[in-house]
Amino acid sequence: MKALHDVLESMRLPNGTYIASPSQDYSYVWIRDVCYAVLPYLTSNCDRYQKTYHALLDLFLRYEWKIDIHTKKKPVLPYEYIHARYSKDLMELTVPWGHAQNDSIGLFLWGTGVGIRQGKPMIRSDADRRILQKLVDYLACLEYWQEPDNGMWEETVEIHSSSVGACVAGLKSINMLVDIPAHLIEKGEAALRQLLPRESFSKQTDLALLSLIYPFGVVSRNMAQRILEDVTSTLERKFGCIRYLGDRYYNGGREAEWCFGFPWLGLCYSMLGEDRKAHEYWEKTISILPEDGTIPELYIGGTDRPNGNKPLAWAVAMAILLQERIEQSATVGKNREKMYDKI
Repeated sequence: MKALHDVLESMRLPNGTYIASPSQDYSYVWIRDVCYAVLPYLTSNCDRYQKTYHALLDLFLRYEWKIDIHTKKKPVLPYEYIHARYSKDLMELTVPWGHAQNDSIGLFLWGTGVGIRQGKPMIRSDADRRILQKLVDYLACLEYWQEPDNGMWEETVEIHSSSVGACVAGLKSINMLVDIPAHLIEKGEAALRQLLPRESFSKQTDLALLSLIYPFGVVSRNMAQRILEDVTSTLERKFGCIRYLGDRYYNGGREAEWCFGFPWLGLCYSMLGEDRKAHEYWEKTISILPEDGTIPELYIGGTDRPNGNKPLAWAVAMAILLQERIEQSATVGKNREKMYDKI
């Protein structure tokens, strides 16, 4: 556990955010990656979690003028959207990018709300609350429930279940903090009922669907089990999971195998109370986890070689989170045994 935390800490920036990886390609700050990377500190006594969110709030405050525009007028060109990726000092980059990523905004809102419920001092001022309201208004302007976006993998522009679900989770999470008309959540839930179990028009199943189970918990148990069955039967491989059938990223004759697929599946099964399956995926995670904790992004398709994005902060965080759940489950089991011994 310490090795994993040390690796994660090595990617933490002085401003409180995280680079996705120290590699040349990933030495940037993605909103999504940051929110996943800091999850291991949600229930800790340290201040890392809220400091990370404060840095992101400061980022949104810097670009509040842009958010203001697009609470009234839908963005059209990629650069008009709230950017998904930034420099280490949290400035927008001019390189063309698929910034239409509604799931990252939903994830940020969700993470703010759960932080408050954990007793974290997430909101520092009226300005922070104002930004949260404007992010809600931004999603409303987009009509996120029917708005095609680049999705979690920053690729094909279409309506993604994982993006809609992230927004639903985010809006529910901060529903008591700001003004959220009921229809904003209702329309998202209705869209999910129509879309699921598909991820999108082009993809029957996709690793991104796991987010609807962990961390968001916005699907029923039956739907969660359907998603897990689809992912494990279609996408699971030796070194992790492919993102979707036909994925061309680092394809070496076959789709690349993403390492965080194993701990993510374990976390999903843990959410459903299926501790045995969670433990099974922890064992699979251990099988691909280097001794120094530098878990890579993926193994190049058709090979036993990881790519250069090593370690990946998101993957390291997932491994930490699953290990904590496994250890907690073992402690509960031992306490039950002691209780029964006394009876």
